[in-house]
Amino acid sequence: MVARERFLRKAPAILARKPHASVADLAAAAGASRASFYRHFASRQALLDALEVTPEPGARERILEAAVDLVGRSSVAALSMDDLAEKAKLSRATVYRIFPGKAPLLTAIIDGFSPLEPVAQLLAQRGDERPEVLMPEIARTAYRAAAGRPGVMRALFFEISGLSPETEEAATTAITRIVGMLVMYVSGQMAAGNLRRMHPLLALQAFVGPVLFHILTRPLAERVLHVDIDGEDAVTQLAQAWLRAMAVDRKGVEHE
Repeated sequence: MVARERFLRKAPAILARKPHASVADLAAAAGASRASFYRHFASRQALLDALEVTPEPGARERILEAAVDLVGRSSVAALSMDDLAEKAKLSRATVYRIFPGKAPLLTAIIDGFSPLEPVAQLLAQRGDERPEVLMPEIARTAYRAAAGRPGVMRALFFEISGLSPETEEAATTAITRIVGMLVMYVSGQMAAGNLRRMHPLLALQAFVGPVLFHILTRPLAERVLHVDIDGEDAVTQLAQAWLRAMAVDRKGVEHE
């Protein structure tokens, strides 16, 4: 049992320095062989279970708040997990236990701090409403979700559009879900004669582009151009302009 206790005593230090330490690393830290390790633990996970490595309460929220602040200043790609751990006042091992890499971290940021999830919920709840009601509400929902975090929105926009190999899967999953829901809604409204017919993705780009541009540039517009229009009112007007462009007349003839 002395060897087992040595593994348990030495493991936390090596995991703090190297969260993904292998069995060989853990054995070497304890001054033992891999065979000795497996005599005491069936697997690496069994050692972690024996250590009862459980993040302290609130650790996930602290990491996400720190990540949003750091990402807002630079990008997900430039984010250092060491800096993240320092800002969250947690060990590097704790950060990696909760978010093993940047892909799950990006997924959590998108879910918690981007407009995608609130818009998806809105579509799920009110997807049977007409465009003149729902589309302005989508714009307002997106604005409310992003208000006060233009840096994060810029970082997420460039991260998602850039599709770095490290985060491509997470970004693709998030985008595919919301775009799929929006395409289904817009296509259905076109088929019902409530919107002019065109490629639904182009229609969505025409809607999202001005709203996103307003969100991203609003701080600059307020500071430099002294724009004082209410944010929700602004995106509502942009949504209404889109609705006018997408309107069909009473005879069902699309406006050119």
